Amino acid sequence: MERVSRVQHARSVVVVGAGPAGLMAAEVIRAAGYRVQVFDAKPSACRKFLLAGIGGMNITHSEPYPQFIQRYYEKADWLDRALRRFDADALRGWVHELGIETFVGSSGRVFPRDMKAAPLLRSWLRRLREAGVEFHMKHRLLDLDQHQLEFEHEGKRRVVEADAVVLALGGGSWPKLGSDGAWQAFLARAGVEIEPLQSANCGLLCSWSPRLKEQHGGSPLKNIAFQFTPQGGQPVSREGECILSHYGMEGSLIYAFSKHLRDAINRDGRAELLIDLLPSQSEAQLLTRLQRKKPKESFAKYLKRSVGLQGVKAALLYECVEREQLQDPRHLAAAIKALPVTFDGVCPIEEAISSAGGVCETSLDPQLMLNALPGVFCAGEMLDWEAPTGGYLLTACFATGRLAGEGVCQFLQP
Repeated sequence: MERVSRVQHARSVVVVGAGPAGLMAAEVIRAAGYRVQVFDAKPSACRKFLLAGIGGMNITHSEPYPQFIQRYYEKADWLDRALRRFDADALRGWVHELGIETFVGSSGRVFPRDMKAAPLLRSWLRRLREAGVEFHMKHRLLDLDQHQLEFEHEGKRRVVEADAVVLALGGGSWPKLGSDGAWQAFLARAGVEIEPLQSANCGLLCSWSPRLKEQHGGSPLKNIAFQFTPQGGQPVSREGECILSHYGMEGSLIYAFSKHLRDAINRDGRAELLIDLLPSQSEAQLLTRLQRKKPKESFAKYLKRSVGLQGVKAALLYECVEREQLQDPRHLAAAIKALPVTFDGVCPIEEAISSAGGVCETSLDPQLMLNALPGVFCAGEMLDWEAPTGGYLLTACFATGRLAGEGVCQFLQP
């Protein structure tokens, strides 16, 4: 077993995890003059970051901060400290310092001018290396004993010691890219309270009929609206689109509701969502048009001619409402505007965009240092928070990484 002793003439910090949170912590700590070594299990940095950017790198969101912070649900107050210190505007300015221009899309999301993640990452890694940050790839963390870390590297065990440690090991989604949640075992042994990891921003499971799956599985549902009322809360509604998959639903609109639906399924075993199939038309308008049924006209032609409902939307209506009820124009109009769909499960965490759960707020001080392990800090998605897609996930990873880095600097001060 190889043993690397702590450098005696300078304070040394180990950052485990070369994602956005870990690299941001490394940047802050190195700027304060400390030696920084970044370790990661994969051959290269930010693999999940790069994959997420394939369809267009959504860095953050431009909406006003009072609305922005509420995207973190019940963890908004906890994350406020980190996000106020490094909010969307600060993150965007930081990206500009790397020589990457940004723009605000029609949805309010912020993107690099070229929509790519790779140029941003290359510029950042170059700046980190030029500043003296050291990288050690293909090092998988096996265990942690205070400031002594045990890694597996190319079939050998390696022990590294440091004056402080930042853990930015990710959650449990996309484990092939490095976020496998294995850190839960050794942190739990150390007495750290951890909320179990579960799927977030994920598809929902529904038992469709064989006919619907065969004829419409994989079909997009466009120009629709969802409404859901959380237990004890106010109704949540939003327009958008998703995909009717063979197993249920996936896509941006269902992801936006996945936390609410998951929580209801965890509590009750099921969750009912109301779908407005034609949000551009009121129920009164639909009723007027639906009362003009022609003699001997098929029901499919009647729906298409009167209100423009056809294809997968019409099939979903048939799937969720008894045919007898659809014969009454009033029941039909009401069903089109509030179609009840019941979900009974969520997709596995391995298939989710992100994860919920992780190191609890009660296990950390305000600077994200573990109470059970002084000098060991946590950042990023391994913390117990979640957010929808739209730039919120990345912003909190950057912000908590920065806060943890500042915490390390404060901890190491004489």
